[in-house]
Amino acid sequence: QVQLVESGGGLVQAGGSLRLSCAASGLTFSTTRMGWYRQGPGKEREFVAAITWSSGATRYADSVTGRFTISRDNAKNTVYLQMNSMKPEDTAIYYCHLLGGDIVTRAFWGQGTQVTVSS
Repeated sequence: QVQLVESGGGLVQAGGSLRLSCAASGLTFSTTRMGWYRQGPGKEREFVAAITWSSGATRYADSVTGRFTISRDNAKNTVYLQMNSMKPEDTAIYYCHLLGGDIVTRAFWGQGTQVTVSS
């Protein structure tokens, strides 16, 4: 059974930094991509960043480009999100996301970790 366990959330002041981690376990297939989504208060879940597992190619939402950096450790099946110059509008529950599969591509989600940025 695939499990995604996030850690690193918390409270930070505007302008500060946090680093999120997401460790995947129970993988019996190839990982295509891992990434992060977030859902702010009263908002829909939105894309934040993603990384292609094989090539390391990255993609970011416009709102976080230049401030957030996604990276991976293939050996540990772990993805990271370094968040710098944080803003109050970054406040959200951050969810880890994994796409993978050898024949059929499936999506998996973590339980979410709260990130709060105070002004």
